[in-house]
Amino acid sequence: MNDRAAHSQPHKPPGGWIMHMRWSKLLFMHWPVPIESLRPLIPPGLEIDRFEGQAWLGIVPFLMSNVRPRFVPPMPGFSAFPELNVRTYVTHNAKPGVWFFSLDAASKLAVRGARRLWHLPYFDARMSMQIHEGQIAYRSTRTHKNSNPACLTMKYRPTGPVSFTTPGTLDHFLTNRLNLYSADRAGHIYRGQIHHAPWPLQAAEAQIETNHMTGQIDVRLPDIPPLLHYAERLDVVGWRIQRA
Repeated sequence: MNDRAAHSQPHKPPGGWIMHMRWSKLLFMHWPVPIESLRPLIPPGLEIDRFEGQAWLGIVPFLMSNVRPRFVPPMPGFSAFPELNVRTYVTHNAKPGVWFFSLDAASKLAVRGARRLWHLPYFDARMSMQIHEGQIAYRSTRTHKNSNPACLTMKYRPTGPVSFTTPGTLDHFLTNRLNLYSADRAGHIYRGQIHHAPWPLQAAEAQIETNHMTGQIDVRLPDIPPLLHYAERLDVVGWRIQRA
């Protein structure tokens, strides 16, 4: 089904959003992984979310742009940069969301701001995205001081028309997440809410040259091709995080 109205998002959270961002040239790569490999990495109070009993791990490269607080124009050095996430899916008080194992970014200002304000595990990285005839060449090497090494080198492209997910499907489970969870050093859990139009997803193909993004958390990916979804662009607004 391609009718956007049939897949509209829930109502926006109360109060005004505080941050705008745009996600472009985004690729969801997902692998099924044993829940036992993830459980020690998730703080108490969060439950690993599963689809038909299976836990999933995602690696997501994309371009972050037009990042700005509400009523403030984009700022040089902060508003546009490549980003790379390693994530899984959790619930808290029946609210499904994303748990990030790491978020690498090519913006020192963004890394430090997100670490301080959102309690998210952002890391400095040397990153590049080059586009040629519709194919994205993506490279990321972590440079953050005293951090575990992590790198990704790959190429990817969309291969099909845009479609929208249906509730109850695996595609919807993996992509339609409007909450993120984080934890501070004391172990307190926080929840941030976002809002956006339905994901305009496309089938995709990928050539992965190097993928050393899960050694940092001692999780071994299965030796199978990942499940792929591509999105050309999505505009997102976010609310202030709160104690969950």
